[in-house]
Amino acid sequence: MSTTGGIKVFSGNANRALAEEICHSLSCDPGRAIAARFSDGEFNFQIEENVRGSDIFIVQPTCPPTDANLMELLVMLDAFRRASAERITAVIPYFGYARSDKKDRPRVPIAAKMVSNLITTAGAHRILTMDLHAAQIQGFFDIPVDHLFAAPVMIGYYQANPMPNLTVVAPDTGGAERARAYAKRLDAELALCDKRREKANVAEVMNVVGDVRGRNCLIVDDMCDTGGSLTKVAKALKAAGAEHIHACFTHALLSGSAVEQLSKSDLEQMVATNTIPLNDHACELENIKVLSIAPLLAKAIKSIHEETSVSSLFV
Repeated sequence: MSTTGGIKVFSGNANRALAEEICHSLSCDPGRAIAARFSDGEFNFQIEENVRGSDIFIVQPTCPPTDANLMELLVMLDAFRRASAERITAVIPYFGYARSDKKDRPRVPIAAKMVSNLITTAGAHRILTMDLHAAQIQGFFDIPVDHLFAAPVMIGYYQANPMPNLTVVAPDTGGAERARAYAKRLDAELALCDKRREKANVAEVMNVVGDVRGRNCLIVDDMCDTGGSLTKVAKALKAAGAEHIHACFTHALLSGSAVEQLSKSDLEQMVATNTIPLNDHACELENIKVLSIAPLLAKAIKSIHEETSVSSLFV
């Protein structure tokens, strides 16, 4: 039985467990719908309850398999639009194609803009997302975007499990602002790595800026894909004299040889969130802890529904 009025939360197949956790936090039942596939692989979706005039929230990260999950989201948006929902919010905890956010080489697409156009055209009235790879992607949408951060969840964990002599490390210059925010909240020192990327998914750490000798280091990033950046940053920190090295990241993609690389790296512990479900291979990692962002998303959904501010969720 719902305690939140006209909120209806539906889910695709990308992260149904997260959607169920969100519903539990909202004290509401998951929306009833068929989210299956035809034998040829086409997505088969049908809403099994009346949603006319309802406030709809579709939980669907566009994580791997990215194209399939994105298509599911588009089909679901179209279904709710045609079913006369009053407002449709696409809850996209992980926004795929976010790394293609600019034309930094000749003859390449800006796929993040294209995906934002697709989502808007399909029927979304609002976006709720978390830790975009590039904050300017909010501007690619012509509809309101609520951009949350996993920082309150992560910082809460490290405040409950403090590390002495802590230095927060940004894995590249682009992550300096995020690392600075963590360092301020955790009363820690700040360092960063100068990283040069020759091509996609291949990173090379050049040097560490800041004194990390004899200190415990926490590498803070928005995602971990192949694990190349994290392992090389950890190696550079160890070479610079760091004592214990931990890492935290919001989106645990962990694709390709990530598990093998991370298991052999200098990282003692990793903390991620459940924006993306861990793949079967990643579950083999013994030193990864997953924190739930469901309560945070549930609070945001409730605020959106009640037309109240979500700014309190950023602290």
